[in-house]
Amino acid sequence: MLRHFSRALAFVPWLIQSAQAVTVVDDRQQKIQISQAPQRIVSLLPSLTETVCALNQCHKLVGLDRYSNWPASVKNLPRVGGGLDPNIESIVALKPDLVLAAGSTRGADRLQALGLTVLRLEPRNHEDAQRVWHTVGQALHVPTADSDRAWQGIQAGVQTAVQSLLPKARQQRVYFEVSPAPYGASEASFIGETLTRMGVSNILPASMGPFPLVNPEWVVQAKPDVIMVGDSSRISMSQRPGWSGLRAMQGQRLCVFKQDESDMLVRAGPRMAEGARLMADCLNRAATDVATALIKPGIGR
Repeated sequence: MLRHFSRALAFVPWLIQSAQAVTVVDDRQQKIQISQAPQRIVSLLPSLTETVCALNQCHKLVGLDRYSNWPASVKNLPRVGGGLDPNIESIVALKPDLVLAAGSTRGADRLQALGLTVLRLEPRNHEDAQRVWHTVGQALHVPTADSDRAWQGIQAGVQTAVQSLLPKARQQRVYFEVSPAPYGASEASFIGETLTRMGVSNILPASMGPFPLVNPEWVVQAKPDVIMVGDSSRISMSQRPGWSGLRAMQGQRLCVFKQDESDMLVRAGPRMAEGARLMADCLNRAATDVATALIKPGIGR
């Protein structure tokens, strides 16, 4: 009897913590009060969805944006549009006690006006990602020690990827394309910051903003040694004037990431370490003149 009572007491601090109201600050510097641990969560941004699940709260998700696709357990959840076109009626019908959205999500003010608790967060660099991780953890009433431990694990994974880079792979000049518009990842983005930690030069300076719209001619003039792109960019790249003459294209120092790899790479969340490993692998292969996503499994097709 005493043993069972002692076990029950072990849960008391957690129960007390989960019952306490918390106040968190979102990206618009709004103070959001969350009276108790949310039980029904709608997420409108993939990186936030992944953060919820990485904090072992995946079972509380009841609705998602159309792009959230990891982990596999979320794939059958109801879809409520995207950040640019959220379905307000569908979201309200799910009766969430917390809505996680990007700062740019349309309709967020409307959802708040309807009485829903909306927390707006959108990580763009490593500092953002850490802040968002801890803010979501706090909002979900995850014990701080657990949240800290998990984040340290993510950072350790990123550092392991950084250290795996071969000496001759450093000092390469890289162009990382996020989408075929084309939008790129600059030094100010979490992708660019990871490349900087690897000792790699990014042709897109921080002054352009984290994910700038890029003039294709800029890339031609910059002459990157390595190009990293998603599979959706492959066709459009061959049609851009001057790109066929780039040394990265001619030397096959080109990594084309499959869709699931691209999804992981462009989300500032719990899978950043896996993304860093993909980039390090690409750079190492480029340095040894065998980098090509067309023939190397694990990098692309």
